[in-house]
Parts: sequence; structure tokens; C-alpha cells
Amino acid sequence: MENKFFVDSAYLSPEMLKRKHELEENPAARANHMEYMPGMEIIESDVCEKVISEMKAFDYSQYTARDVRAALDHETCSIEDFKALLSPAAEPFLEEMAQKARLETSKHFGNTVYLFTPLYIANYCENYCVYCGFNCYNHISRMKLSMEQIEKEMQVIADSGMEEILILTGESRARSDVQYIGEACKLARKYFRMVGVEIYPVNTDEYRYLHACGVDYVTVFQETYDTDKYETLHLLGHKRVWPYRFDAQERALRGGMRGVAFSALLGLSDFRKDALASALHVYYLQRKYPHAEMSLSCPRLRPIINNDRINPLDVGEKQLCQIICAYRIFLPFVGITVSSRESAAFRDGIVKIAATKVSAGVSTGIGDHESKYTGKEADGTEGDEQFEINDDRSFEKMYEDMAEEGLQPVLNDYLYV
Repeated sequence: MENKFFVDSAYLSPEMLKRKHELEENPAARANHMEYMPGMEIIESDVCEKVISEMKAFDYSQYTARDVRAALDHETCSIEDFKALLSPAAEPFLEEMAQKARLETSKHFGNTVYLFTPLYIANYCENYCVYCGFNCYNHISRMKLSMEQIEKEMQVIADSGMEEILILTGESRARSDVQYIGEACKLARKYFRMVGVEIYPVNTDEYRYLHACGVDYVTVFQETYDTDKYETLHLLGHKRVWPYRFDAQERALRGGMRGVAFSALLGLSDFRKDALASALHVYYLQRKYPHAEMSLSCPRLRPIINNDRINPLDVGEKQLCQIICAYRIFLPFVGITVSSRESAAFRDGIVKIAATKVSAGVSTGIGDHESKYTGKEADGTEGDEQFEINDDRSFEKMYEDMAEEGLQPVLNDYLYV
């Protein structure tokens, strides 16, 4: 049988293969993606309803050049203006959008660009997400770093000069429980001024525990805000529960986190609607929690192991630029991150217009920072990467390139007293 979702079936047992095909071909075999699983906290919030109702009502084909002109002329960008800026009608106005976005960025962020690096500490995963390199059916080298290995990786990163780190894991509570992540964050606090996590969503009390361990902010990718499309992409595991994932940032804020970050993986579904929903998710939570720092990421789908037939569906660089400029005009105070999924040329250009944060010295594998940062030969025990990066510049090179472009690289903007 053809591997419908590009998983290498030769490595699966007959039982696993049978289950995989059931999940792929029979929606009735899959749990209801809108129902919470045992242990998942349910919070009372009106944010989800507001975001989804706006997204569903968004017909971007109805907007005209006149609507875009009006949006650009307005001093303050309304939701309706933002919709116009995301529409195809705005594409001929990209240069003007970029000029306005650049003005807003300069007004609120100056010429600064923030640098950070991710550290993957485990790639075990219990989810079957058809587009992800970590998914539980993929035949990859799995690894979970020990605390000693984590500290060694952190020392290497810190020695490069980096002051902010983002700790990531695969989504497996069994292999990477909250206590394990918390201990890693305590180590990170020894070496870095800013610590973020991008892990599976957890309950409010667990976010409170991680904050006590030293975590400053939480990043969660919703992947797509289209619930119907989400169901077809997330076939197994806790990640399948769409509403629990949606409310993760609000639970993190209730748990005391200083900041939260949002993203859709552009290319999984209708990118214009996902971009609208991502920004509105920030917009409504920002009004509910005005003290919190919030940021947006805008990654596009990238090639992964066993998945070479997946490409960004319909999101070109010009369209990505349009989205980022629209984000900046609509949310002038919000940070915007552009990941190493994008080319060096694109990232160097967009940080001069609208983006404020980029990753550097990136590895999406497990336990390979020492070999990549120092040139030491890898020992063969590393875990496989989640996806292929496009910009592999070191921290030193990224810092140098940003400075040469007339930007001011910033390693940390927050001091604990």
C-alpha cells in the first residue's frame, strides 16, 4: 500500500502499520479533535470564539484596491483594514506596505534586531502529525539528553556569546515530562538571561511550575486555525485536541509567564486565513492581558525526513513579506520572529522592514551543538532533526551581518532585579 503520508512503512510492525492505515483512511477511527482528553484543563475564555468567527467570515476576495488604499491611509489599522492588507488586492501595494511597516518598526523598535538560538533536548513524540519530522511513525534516530548533556550543550552555546535560549522537545510526556523540562530550564537560567520553551501544551499549574524554574516565555504553534484541516493533519496523540492547544498561551499567562508567542505553519491550510487568525489571537489576548509581552512567528512549511513531497502549498516570499508587513501595521508593538526556515537573504531584508527577532546558530537536531559550534567530530549519538533549516549562519556570522546592515544586534533586553 502506498505511504499516504510519506512515512517509511518498512520500519513499522504489522500492528503499527495496520493502526497507521486505520488512522489515515478512516476518520471514525480517530478521536474527536474538539473533545478534551482526561487531565486537560478547560478554561473559560471568549478569545477562541472571537478569533474563529472573524476567520470564518473573512472573504479576502471581496477586498479591492480602494479598501487597501483606505487601510494604508488610516493612522490606526483596524481589523477590517488588516483584512484588506492580507487580501490579494494588496499585492500591488507591497512596496508601500513595506514603507509603512518600516516606519512603524523604527518608531517602536528603532533599528534593533534580537538574536536567540533554539536547543532541542529530546525528539521523542507521541503524536501522528503527518507533516512533522518527529511524528511517532517516522523512522528517525530518537534521543533524550541527560542533564549533563544538556548543560554541556548550554555551555557551548553560552560560550558563543548568546544570551537567550529557546528550549524545545518532541511532544511526549512519557519521555520528556514537565519535571525533566523544568530541570533543564533551571540549568538554562545559570547560563542565559532569557529562557523560553516550545513544548507540548500543559495546564496552568504546570506553566506556573516552569515559570518558577526560570522560564520567561512560552511559544506554541497552533499549526492551522482551520479546525477541519487540523483534523486531517493530526491523527493521533494529545496534539490532536485543537481547543486545548488554542488556549495554551492564555493558560501560560495565567501561570505567570511574562510573555507568549503565537504562530501558524503557513502552507498547511489557507495562509491568509491562518495569518488573520494568528494576529487576532494576539490582538484579543493583548487586550485581556495588557501587561504581557506577545510576539508572532511566521514560518513556512519546510522539507522533513520521509516527507520530500511536502512543499509550501501556496506561500511565496512576496506573500510572506505581505503577511509580515500587515502584521507590523496592525500590531505595531508586537515582536515578529523570522526563523531559519527562511533564506539568509530574505531574513536580512525583512529585519530592515518589519521583523524584530531572528534565530542564529540553529540546529533542529538533538545533542549536536558541540560539533556544529566547535568543529569537533560528532560521536554518532545525536538525534535526528525536526526539519531542514535554510539559514545555517553561526551566531557570530549573524551578528556581524546584522551590524554591517546598519542594525543593532541585541542579545537581551530584560534584567531581573
